[in-house]
Amino acid sequence: MTIDLFCRNTKQFLTVPYGATLAEIIKQHNIEQEFPYLGGLVNNNIKALSYRVHKPCTVQFFDIRSSYGINMYTRSLYFVLYKAVRDLYPTVTLNILHSISGGKYCELENSDFSVNQSVVDQIQNRMQEIIDADLPFIRERVLSDKAFLDLKSKQNGEMDGNEIFIDTNKFYTSIYHLDDTINYYYDHLLPSTGYLTIFRLDLYENGVLLKLPSRKDGKSIARTREMPKLFSVYKQFKSWGKKIGVPYISDLNRMVADKGVGNLILTTEALHEKIWANTADEIQRLGKKVVLISGPSSSGKTTSCRRLSVQLSVLGYHPVQISVDDFFVERPETPLDEEGKYDFEALEAIDLPLFNQTLLRLVQGEEVEMPRFNFSTGSKEWHGDTIQLQENSIMIIEGIHCLNPKLTQSIDDSIKYKIFVSALTSLSIDKMNPIPTTDNRLIRRIIRDYNYRGYSATETIRRWASVRRGEEKNIFPFQEEADMMFNTSLIYELGVLKPYALPILMEVPERAPEYAEAARLLKFLSYFSPIPEEDIPGTSILREFVGGSKFHY
Repeated sequence: MTIDLFCRNTKQFLTVPYGATLAEIIKQHNIEQEFPYLGGLVNNNIKALSYRVHKPCTVQFFDIRSSYGINMYTRSLYFVLYKAVRDLYPTVTLNILHSISGGKYCELENSDFSVNQSVVDQIQNRMQEIIDADLPFIRERVLSDKAFLDLKSKQNGEMDGNEIFIDTNKFYTSIYHLDDTINYYYDHLLPSTGYLTIFRLDLYENGVLLKLPSRKDGKSIARTREMPKLFSVYKQFKSWGKKIGVPYISDLNRMVADKGVGNLILTTEALHEKIWANTADEIQRLGKKVVLISGPSSSGKTTSCRRLSVQLSVLGYHPVQISVDDFFVERPETPLDEEGKYDFEALEAIDLPLFNQTLLRLVQGEEVEMPRFNFSTGSKEWHGDTIQLQENSIMIIEGIHCLNPKLTQSIDDSIKYKIFVSALTSLSIDKMNPIPTTDNRLIRRIIRDYNYRGYSATETIRRWASVRRGEEKNIFPFQEEADMMFNTSLIYELGVLKPYALPILMEVPERAPEYAEAARLLKFLSYFSPIPEEDIPGTSILREFVGGSKFHY
């Protein structure tokens, strides 16, 4: 018995045996390329190469250069690292924490254990042995209760975060076996360890840095960028989450069930307010006159600007807020990206001469008419709105390029205070499954675009890759220039965003290429218990996305 399927890679209909795996289809039809295929989209659903085809479908294979491919590769490498640590140091617990410097930062937890170069070398050598053996990753579908008990018995009783099996109220859970080692991963793995040809393990801070392949060429290790300030913020918020007893999703869900989430909301919001108050004090102490706030998409730059303004007002300042977005060049002058589309994230999309002239005149005490950019017409408009700085005035400028020195080159650096904001998720699913910070921001953006900009989730997801490329090029290279970094993520926020995001994501058509990403996000959000918004204050960063803010945007 055979089945006909359409392969998007070759743009051909293929006849395959009933029950053939994706890996067998690649081999049978010689669908080879320079980069090995790691998985496939079957009717726009992410599937492992071990997936068996039992009915006609559309298939698109992906490699390490896609987000699906690198994520599958990374999860599989996590398992190899976990097994290597277990084989060498059975009493040590591996905790995969977050992305940093082109890799994943991990800590080896044991009060009597310290990490040094010799330990790192031993673990890397053991990982290479496991990879050279080309051991299969075996997926097993079991009852959730059995998965919980099996993992508990195999992991020395350490089940931090694994209560998520029970929280989701699903009868069945998929667990993975690698030789004699068992673990849980929230999405698919590669067929075997032999696929993991590129990796490196480095000694980093108090742990190790698992270096990954570069998505640009797929053949070399991603470039290392030292990010001490970003690392410090991650460490601060991870430590705080642990201190208040909410390092994992299951801990948050337990608070929801125990009716304790209201106090968590107040505590988290109080932390944000305290940080902004301390920042205002620092700006006053240093005598700065221009505050620059930058950050990637949906990081909460606008609300950050408003909240800092309030704290500066407490100190007697008169904050003057300026948005770089009002200084876009006229639409026909906007530069194009490599796909021939308008590149609004490029620095050249800003009218730099006008912007710098405006700032210089303001600093010199002149009264200056300010433009307002009309995004519908693609032009700046002038309505007679003027600004003149007073003795107690302080400028707060918000925009994605604010840390790029070229943006404000007419202003003396000595009067600038630079702030970088981003949503750096401190929660993890469990010790083996950290939450990507980009997922937090993408969910925020999907909700905001739908509610306030008229974009569907399909359109937002379609644009996201371009947005991310712009961030990598125009924002992240300057983040370490910041005098202060602020994590706008709220430890409870994904529970609040869930009820808003679900119906929007469910509108994405199955036939749309963006369906795979929508389905992935829906699965991710299924781990969270919904949290009502009633207790969220009107000044919260979340109000920028779900509505009800006390600020005007």
